[in-house]
Amino acid sequence: MKKIIFFFAIIFSIISCSEQKKDTSFKIGVITDCQYCDCEIKWDRYYKKAPQRLKEAVAVLNKDALSYTIHLGDFIDKNFESLDSVLPTWKQLKSKTYHVLGNHDFEVKDSLKTEVIKKLDLKNRYYSFVEKDWRFIVLDGNDLSFYGALTETKKRQTDSLFKSLNKELPYVKEWNGALSTPQLKWVKEELDKAVQNNEKVGFYCHFPIYPVDQHNIWNREQFLSLIAPYKNVKVFFNGHNHAGAYELVDNVHYLTFKGMVDTENTSAFAKVKFDKDTITVEGFDREPSRKLVIK
Repeated sequence: MKKIIFFFAIIFSIISCSEQKKDTSFKIGVITDCQYCDCEIKWDRYYKKAPQRLKEAVAVLNKDALSYTIHLGDFIDKNFESLDSVLPTWKQLKSKTYHVLGNHDFEVKDSLKTEVIKKLDLKNRYYSFVEKDWRFIVLDGNDLSFYGALTETKKRQTDSLFKSLNKELPYVKEWNGALSTPQLKWVKEELDKAVQNNEKVGFYCHFPIYPVDQHNIWNREQFLSLIAPYKNVKVFFNGHNHAGAYELVDNVHYLTFKGMVDTENTSAFAKVKFDKDTITVEGFDREPSRKLVIK
């Protein structure tokens, strides 16, 4: 009897050690605002240099075993044909890849806006995926907007929402957008799934929530009210503000990555490692490196 007890004790010990040693760490690549077009320099954006910068970033990212690489919006500046100059390079990435839709991705002819979504291999404009013990929720901040609302219903909802907003708020600009009611409902369902599955949550969006400035999503307050009860929300990564930004609010890290297209001689991208209690950002060129503590 003692031998049997001893045997099961060993088995239990092995299982416990295995659970304790279970590796939940992973590393990803992050790029935002590649924003290519065959255009002259404007606002310190060197559009024609974007393909070469993307090529250099892909070469660096491919040296590592990344779980995936994500682009946080504005892959192109305008013109549908611009995609043909950057997509072949993007497809050379060895990792899985994901795209977030940005406002400039819709700066094409109306008839081609749905084609942009298809060409980026997006089955849905907003979606989620799971990596280890994280659920990543990819938002579409163009859902209600003056450039990305593609149905008559969404266009009416955009007009109605924009008219109702306090025009003194710095982010009530026509180049920003909002999350629709169906998308917010879907976000809540995703958050509930994460709770049920004991998953931490990370958000990806083109538009920031914090800090408050001219780049925020229109209905940021509604979004913040939605996520407030969910203590498993840990990060919100975005682009749009090419200067970059960071703020920690209620144990959520709001990080804006710098735009790749900006400045004459420097690029910007990152590798991000997710560990149990820490997220480590390894920045390249203008993107700063930093450690984010997860509580």
